[in-house]
Amino acid sequence: MTPAAVADGIEGVAVPAPLQRYFPAELLEQLIGLRRSLHQHPELSGHEQETATRLAGALAAVTARHPAVIQRLGAENIVIGRIRGRKPGAPTVAIRGDIDALPIQEETGLPFSSQVPGVMHACGHDVHATWAVGAGALLAAAPAMGDVLIVLQPAEETGSGAIDVLETGALDGVSAIFGGHVDRRFVVGQVVADEGSLAASTDTFSIELIGRGAHAARPHESADPIVGVGALIGALQVIVSRRLNPALPAVVTVGTVHAGTATNIIPEQAVITGTLRAIDPATRRLLRDEVERIATATAATYRLDVRVSLGLGTPPVVNPPAPTAWARQAVTSVLGAGALVPLGFVNLAGEDFAHYQERIPGCFMRIGAREPDGEPIAAHSPRFKPAESSIFVGAAVLAEAARVASEKLASGRS
Repeated sequence: MTPAAVADGIEGVAVPAPLQRYFPAELLEQLIGLRRSLHQHPELSGHEQETATRLAGALAAVTARHPAVIQRLGAENIVIGRIRGRKPGAPTVAIRGDIDALPIQEETGLPFSSQVPGVMHACGHDVHATWAVGAGALLAAAPAMGDVLIVLQPAEETGSGAIDVLETGALDGVSAIFGGHVDRRFVVGQVVADEGSLAASTDTFSIELIGRGAHAARPHESADPIVGVGALIGALQVIVSRRLNPALPAVVTVGTVHAGTATNIIPEQAVITGTLRAIDPATRRLLRDEVERIATATAATYRLDVRVSLGLGTPPVVNPPAPTAWARQAVTSVLGAGALVPLGFVNLAGEDFAHYQERIPGCFMRIGAREPDGEPIAAHSPRFKPAESSIFVGAAVLAEAARVASEKLASGRS
């Protein structure tokens, strides 16, 4: 989408031309105001009660003419709004927006920067929450065939929020679910809605090697866990380079190493932790099995005991054919066929939307959030700032995806 294809909104915010009819001035101001308020008052995973209060109020305000039924669930930080459809009993569809922030000190220089020291929306969840509210407004104005749930979910960054939502039972009976993530690798107006893998599993490992301490001048009296850790770190890299088919992407990363207290002491133990990333179940199992096998063998080689702990993280995000087709139809309907772009790379980051997809057919999208002349700033950076115009793209695409899915499900067509 070219710079000429936008119109100036409040304070220079640009609304893509194909979407201007959906966002009258009052709604535009409500959404931008909401996003900036969320950005100034970020809350960490599991502590989003004030964020949830703001979002529940905003959703009620933008759906006032077709009131949403709004619930606060869990620890009062889950907000779910039900937008009634045109046909009672038609299949229910859900739209998810995550709402938590990160423990990062903001360096964007925005006039509405975080007012909470050491906490910021460095992954765009303030935008995700806002476009979910915006989708609710659009669906209230032009309802889908069936009901649509607006799911405002906490704790995505810790990987537990989607599970918390599912455990409430609020999504029982939902027939399809849609979500998206801002991405500054793509300009505003571009949307990735690819079938297949879009994000990786995010398992973790912790390996403790236990030896026998001694004076550093007499290493022969020890069983040195630091030497064992050095060998283990190198050996773990062989999993991807020699145990895995080169056509299959995966990552084994050691993120922390902890050992020792002084230069002249060989310690009793050393601990490493890290992450395992894969995009298919078989590779995920292989990584976990190989970490345990190599850790056990390395410990034996260096006369050490070993404790291996493997943590299951989020599953891979895999978009199935039918909901992906509905999402793609929605993108072309509101933005034109040229808006659809391929991801173009293998994404080994994680996303807890995958937990929904294990129970509900769904499609997760990447939504362009870079100004036409902007730089592709990485998420989780203290400088991360998605273009606010992406709010309108996300809202319009998600609302239309819900309408398309509702219509297809009601008619029994894919």
